[in-house]
Parts: sequence; C-alpha cells; structure tokens
Amino acid sequence: MIARDALAQLPVRTALPALREALDGAGTAVLCAPPGTGKTTLVPLELAGLTGAGPRRRVLVAEPRRIAARAAARRMAWLLGEKTGEQVGFTVRGERRAGPRTAVEVVTTGVLLQRLQRDPELAGVDVVVLDECHERHLDADTCAAFLLDVRETLRPELRLVAASATTDAQGWARLLGGSEGAAQVVEAAGVSHPVDVAWAPPERPVRPAHGLRVDPALLTHVAGVVRRALRERSGDVLCFLPGVGEIGRVAGELAGVDAEVLQVHGRAPAEVQDAVLAGGDGVRRVVLATSVAESSLTVPGVRVVVDSGLARVPRMDHARGLSALTTVRASRAAARQRAGRAGREAPGVVYRCWAEGVDARLPAFPEPEIKVADLTAFALQTACWGDPSASGLALLDPPPAGALAAAREVLTAIGAVDGEGRATPRGARMARMGVHPRLARALLDGAAEVGVKRAAEVVALLSEEPPRTYGDDLAAAWRTARRGGDGYAARWRQEARRLASVGAEPGVARGSGGGAGGGVDSGGSAGSGAEVGARASAGAGAGTNAGANTGASDDVVAGLVAALAFPERVARARGAGGYLMASGTGAELAGAGPGTGARAGDGSRLRDAGWLAVAVADRPVASVSARVRLAAVIDEETARAAAQALYSSGEEVGWSDGEVVARTVTRLGAIELSSRPLTTPDPELLRNAVVSGLRREGLGLLRWSPAAQALRQRMAFLHREVGAPWPDVSDAALLERAWDWLGIELGRARRRADLERIDAGQALNRLLPWATGDAARFDALAPERIEVPSGSHIRVDYGGEQPVLAVKLQELFGWHESPRVADGRVPVLVHLLSPAGRPAAVTADLASFWRDGYRSVRAELRGRYPKHPWPEDPTTAEPTRHTSARLKRG
Repeated sequence: MIARDALAQLPVRTALPALREALDGAGTAVLCAPPGTGKTTLVPLELAGLTGAGPRRRVLVAEPRRIAARAAARRMAWLLGEKTGEQVGFTVRGERRAGPRTAVEVVTTGVLLQRLQRDPELAGVDVVVLDECHERHLDADTCAAFLLDVRETLRPELRLVAASATTDAQGWARLLGGSEGAAQVVEAAGVSHPVDVAWAPPERPVRPAHGLRVDPALLTHVAGVVRRALRERSGDVLCFLPGVGEIGRVAGELAGVDAEVLQVHGRAPAEVQDAVLAGGDGVRRVVLATSVAESSLTVPGVRVVVDSGLARVPRMDHARGLSALTTVRASRAAARQRAGRAGREAPGVVYRCWAEGVDARLPAFPEPEIKVADLTAFALQTACWGDPSASGLALLDPPPAGALAAAREVLTAIGAVDGEGRATPRGARMARMGVHPRLARALLDGAAEVGVKRAAEVVALLSEEPPRTYGDDLAAAWRTARRGGDGYAARWRQEARRLASVGAEPGVARGSGGGAGGGVDSGGSAGSGAEVGARASAGAGAGTNAGANTGASDDVVAGLVAALAFPERVARARGAGGYLMASGTGAELAGAGPGTGARAGDGSRLRDAGWLAVAVADRPVASVSARVRLAAVIDEETARAAAQALYSSGEEVGWSDGEVVARTVTRLGAIELSSRPLTTPDPELLRNAVVSGLRREGLGLLRWSPAAQALRQRMAFLHREVGAPWPDVSDAALLERAWDWLGIELGRARRRADLERIDAGQALNRLLPWATGDAARFDALAPERIEVPSGSHIRVDYGGEQPVLAVKLQELFGWHESPRVADGRVPVLVHLLSPAGRPAAVTADLASFWRDGYRSVRAELRGRYPKHPWPEDPTTAEPTRHTSARLKRG
C-alpha cells in the first residue's frame, strides 16, 4: 500500500507541476531542492507515474555512491509498500535487484556509464535523473555529457533532470539547454527545520591536513566536540570525518560514551549501512560517517551534526605518476549539506570544528574531479564514445590538456587506444570491465599467464585497497582476504567473482588456478618471473590460453598482476629501505626514514626484496619520495616482462661528478639494469655532455681573470644602454649560446679541469659583432680607460648601473665637463678621491660640482692634506698627481 501520508508531506511536491512542464517542453530541467524535500524519492516516483499521477514511464536515477543508490531504492520501495526489485529496483557494481516490472531503477553513475557504452540509446528508458550533480564527480559529469550527446543525435525525446540541493544552477541550466538556450531551473522551497551553528575550533593550532595525514590532535578535538554535543543536546549525533582511518580513530576516542557508536562509509557492510538508515530502537546513537552521508539519504533520529570540516578527494600527482586520495577543506556547499542533516526531522544544531572567520575563506563548491583527478578512465570512456579529445562533449569544465595527454599515453601503452586516440577492440573490452583501465589490462594479460580466476582475485584486491591491518605485502593480503570473514573479505569475494566472469569471455585464459579454498600454495616464495613467461608486455597474451601457468605461487601471481597494472611502479632496491621506481620516483617502505623509530618495513617480507611491484603509494609531508603502502615481491625477469614498453638500451654520454662519462646502458624506465664503458662515443654527444656539465655547474667553472670580468661588464653595459648588435652576456644567455663563444674549447674538454683552464675573456671576444664591423668601435663606445687632465689613464668600472670613474680630485683640475660614453649617451659617475685615495665626493655633473660643491670639499681637504695644492678656482688650475713641493721642483 502506498504511504500517501508520507508522500504528501514531502515539500518537493509543490515543484512537480513546473518540473513536468519543463520536461514536456524542452525535455531538460535543473531541479534545486534543499535536503529532506524528497527530490531523490518522490520525484522519480512521480515521473514514473507510480503514485497515480501522469503516464507510466521508465525512470533511471543515477547516484554518485552505492550506499546512496541502495538507500534511495529502498526508501522508494517502502513508500510504495513493496520490496526492492519490484516496481523500484537498484543496480550497483556486483549487485542488482530489478525485474520486468521495475519502472524506477537507481544506479550508480559508473553503472550508467557502462550502459551508455553498451546501449547509447538507453532503449526503454524515458527519463534520466542525475542526482547530487553538485558534487562534480567525474563519472557524473561524463554521464551528463554522454546523455546530452544522445539527446542531440539519437533520442531527442529522452528527458533529462539534473538534481541537487546546492549547485551552480545557472551553469547546469546552460549546459542542459544547449543551443536552444538555458534549461528551466525548478526550485523547491524547503521546510527543513532551523539548524543553529556552534563554532567549535580547536583551542590550540593543529597541523593542516596533507595527503592522507590528519593531525591526531584534530581528531581528539572532534571526539571532544562529540562528547560535548552529547552533554548539551538531545537526539542522535552525526559526525562527518574524511575517511575510514579517521572514523576508526575517533571511534576509539569515544570508548565509554553513553551511546551506540556506529561507522558508516563506502566500505561498511551493507547490513551495517541498512541498520544506520533504519533508525535506532531507543538507544542514543553516534554515527561516524564520511561524505557518503552528506546527501541522498536520511539518518533517522539525528538532531546534531559535528563537522570536522575535512573531505577526502582524488588527486593526480603527475610529476610522480601517483594517483591517490588526499584530504582537503570541505567546501561551503558541502558544509551546508552536512548541516542540513541536523534539520531533517526537527530543529537541530551543527558544531563546526573551525573558526567562524575561516568559514568565508572556504571554497564555495567542491573542485570538479575533472580538473584534478586521474583522467585515464575518462579518456578511455570518451575514446569508446568516439570523441577521444572530448572536444565535442558538453562539459561544465574541459579536461586539462596535460592530464588528458598523460592519460592517452597510458592508454596507448596498454593497447587500449591507437595512435590517433581511437579505442581498439581491446580498449573497448577494457571499458566494459568496470575497473580502471590499468586493472583491466592486468586482468586481461594476467589471465593469459596465470589463469583468469587468480588474476581476477588480485585485481579485486587492487580495485579496493585492503584494510591497513592486512599489511603491506600484497600476496599476504590476498591470503588474508581468502581466510577473512570481515566486510572487506566479503566484498572482495563478490568483486573477484564478477571480474572472473567478465574476464572469462572468449579469448581470455580460463586457468584453474586456486582461489578461496582452492588449495593453492599459500606460503610459496616469490619465485622467478620465468615461471610466468615473458608474454606480459602491453597487449600480449590477451587472446591465448597457451602457457598459462596456473601452478605459480601466490607471490609470483600477485607480483605479476600488480606489475602489469602499474608497470612504471616496478621498483628496485637502492639501500636502507629505499627503492627507485621505473617512473623515476623514489620510494620508501612505510616506517623508513629518520625519526620513525622503526626499521623500514619491519615485520614485512618486503624489507629484504630486491624488486617490488608497487600497487599503492602516497607521498608523506615534506618528502620527495613516495611511501609504499602495498606492494608485491618480484624479480627482475617479472619486472622486465610487465614493463617491457619501458625497456631501452643505448649509448649515454653525460656529465657526472665533474667529468664526461660515456657508457652503453640498458634501462627499465629510470632504473639502470646494466652498463659498460663506451670506447668511441659520438663527438657531438661528448660536446653536448660538456655543455650540460657547464650549465649544471655554472660559468664559475671557467677562468675569469680581472680583464675577462671587465670585458664582460663593458659588453653588458652596451647591451643594456645601446642594444643590438651588442650581445646579452648574462649567465642564462651565455649558457644558452655556449657553442657560439666556447665551441673550440668545449670540443677539447672532457672534465672540470679542462673547463677551468679556458680563458673566458679570450672566448668572449668571439661574441663581439665582428661581422657588422661594429666591434671596431667597442673601445670608443665603452672605453676600458679614460685619460684625465693630469695625463693618467683611469680604468672605468662598468659593474654597476652607471659607469664609474674613481680618480683623485686634483687630477681633474681644468676639466669643465664630466666624461660621457656610449656615443655621449651615458654620463660617467665620477668618484672624486682625496690624495690618500679616500672618497671625497661623487658627481655626474663636474661643472656643477666645481661651482657649488668644491668650496666645502676644499676646506676639508686643505686641513687634512696641507702639502697638496688646493686652488680657489679649480677650472683654471694645473691638474696634478703630486704635492705642492713636487710641483715647485718641476
């Protein structure tokens, strides 16, 4: 029986007429409805005609998370008085409850992408609702782009609704409206109860979150705020934390509170999630949740929200080739969503664990995943869709060109796309597997080597990182998952069965390798890569079952599959727990490094491994190296087989430790496998190596005499004041043109000592404009010395902003004007010295000095140097370097 009373109380009902009108007209609409108004539950039922209003239609609702998809379907089924799988069903990865009568089906955005690739027309579907589009998940943005393409080219009658509680409504309206103008924005007024805001920042500063690290002091503070909320308020408490680890830490801090402490996150067992969403039985509850509880579901009984202010989002570190989750400040939109959970059923309060002054500096909306995440899966989806560049897709934000190019490189290496970026048959098959393309490659090629079942089991481990309690050894974690009875092990078995099924299509090896309970060797050694053959390079083995080694040990299988998934992360030991990955990134085992108080990898068999296949790694704070979280022991043969595309052999001539080193080297990416001296290197390579050394160590390697330095300063002066044809002689310019002025000497140099013998001044002369004849005027334009009235030739210093002539004042008697250089363009700054060579005055206008400044200087110098002549009129006096007595003697 339909729960009409409950349906009638949902505020979104008032917006339904406008929504129907928009869909019957343009066919698209943006629905903005606050939390708790029923947009996720009532709207699909109404659009499907299941409440008795309107024609019957088939509606597909896309949710960003599995927990939200299941919860929304169960809620709608309850409103109809049915069980899920009848008129309302759901499909998430590995689980489907839907039948021939199903009119409303809730799916994850990932499932919707798979359906669009298989059936772009979405045959039988009348309406698609993209829920929670404000979260800007990559799959959701991609679904929207594909659906708009379908409406434009195949099914203009397909109706599309973008729904959210908080979003950039106008941006989505422009996107959905396309060339016909903006789609209609339909707003539903909320009747949610008031929510008070209590600011609860930590008393002492805490370290900002970085990577996966959250300051334990902040988590202790959050637990304290939860305890405070339990004292000050009634009702259940919903506490938002960034991840599973933080939830476990805060749960430990709350031991002994007078409430039931529950944990809700994407990895929690379905029965735990259902129990939380079903409500309590009179016992007060504290629900610790990740952002999965922000939207699309109501946690009954919640009157209090405690918000840590943090969220965990995907980021791609292109410099190190690491894709991982990282902790960031939650946006203001997310904070509003979280606060709204407290006002779903009654007035409530939100405790925000940051200062009120910080709130205005938070980002308005979450950063779109398309801007920061790994785009490999996105690039494969667009290639399979027929638009490898994504230039023809309607996206709120275009993909960054660099990230998309990096993604195409990965897809090309694993054989998923061709040289033009178009999907290959192999790539199309990878896209249908429902895992990252790297893992799809590992499943395809690994199945041919070790059997589809065992390859699928390892890939299932890699698709959802095992709990930290499973350890950092992938093979050991695999054995633990087989034996385990926890929620993770159950999900792993389900996903392994699914992957074995999709991997067992024609053309993939169906090895009978052991699985859970299959009697495999659970304690085998790492073995040799020769056990699994050398067909594991990109694209190899996907179509054959010949030679599949189903008897290889767990360690060999785990290492091979991980290396196939992440070939650039195969790593060789380089001492003290350190490794170098083929990508060029350094890596350390967890626990390595100064100040940890533990040996690298203590308690793990990874510690003594010569080679690793790194499956999971992150980068600690202030570290240039990655930290290995999950890896498998391999040998060099396995590394070379899995990363064959990175293998290279050739001549290398470079600068090392002050000399040219010429070798023949074989490498696996950045890892040097072997080398031997090269007896007859290419002369050009030798010269390039010397130039490289000079650029690395700087021009200070050359011999710079005072004359050479002065020449360079004169040339720099003319370049600055006159310009062409006088050359730039800055460090950057000289290093860039090293061949032009050092070519002869560089051709003979082989080590640092050879460079130190080069006379830089003699070489610099080659840069003077001899070809145009201007070099002949060099001494006239920037004279090295200037003759003064006494007959002395005084050196000009060109090292500053203005040329400087430092000369004894008496030698300038009779000189009426200051000297000028550069064809009279630039006056020389005259430093007038005492007979002892000490500064007495500075002027760029000698005539003015004789007229206005000389009198006071003369008075001072006469008293200090009485034996020297100090005439009253210096403009008519005889210039001299000598004393008065010497002058009288002639």
